[in-house]
Amino acid sequence: MIIAAGGGRRLGGPEALLCLEGRPLVSRMIETMTEAGCGQLAVVLGAAADEVRAAADLSPATVVVNRAWGTGVGSSIRAGLAALADERVEAVVVVPVDMPGLTPAAVRRVAALPYPDVLACATYDGLRGYPMLFGRRHWAGIATLASADVGARPYLLAHKDQIIDIACDSVADGKRVDSPELMALYGLTVPPQRVGV
Repeated sequence: MIIAAGGGRRLGGPEALLCLEGRPLVSRMIETMTEAGCGQLAVVLGAAADEVRAAADLSPATVVVNRAWGTGVGSSIRAGLAALADERVEAVVVVPVDMPGLTPAAVRRVAALPYPDVLACATYDGLRGYPMLFGRRHWAGIATLASADVGARPYLLAHKDQIIDIACDSVADGKRVDSPELMALYGLTVPPQRVGV
């Protein structure tokens, strides 16, 4: 599941539409997840959903539009989990779209235990981050507790002894682009049609 619903107020445009080497981040993340071997993909859109659909090839994924995206990532996680109706899916890898340094290798590491009772998080310098792996048995609890801009954190804190930490420092960069300074560091640009909007 790719969370790509944010409006990017501090960045000048929705994170999904930020471009790296002329390509939207959402396109790059779909590629990363596909290359990692994720069999089914869901992309949760919100801000500028129609523009994202027009700018990126989302055909490899099921697109979910979170109309309540402005309330924070919690509502996007709920919308994404609700869309995963296939009972054969026992676990879901969750990533935000604003991680240009994420690699298929990191996704594969975290997704290596695709069981219904698993909770796993990538770590970078010992701190938990994305990707995260949520087993199906946890989905109802995550959806119930997911809130505002902290997403699944309340559920994860309540189940911290069950989380498997998977070090990804050596295979990926865990930074999320949340400032103009990081945009510049990664060479990200706002699409021309968004400048000044």
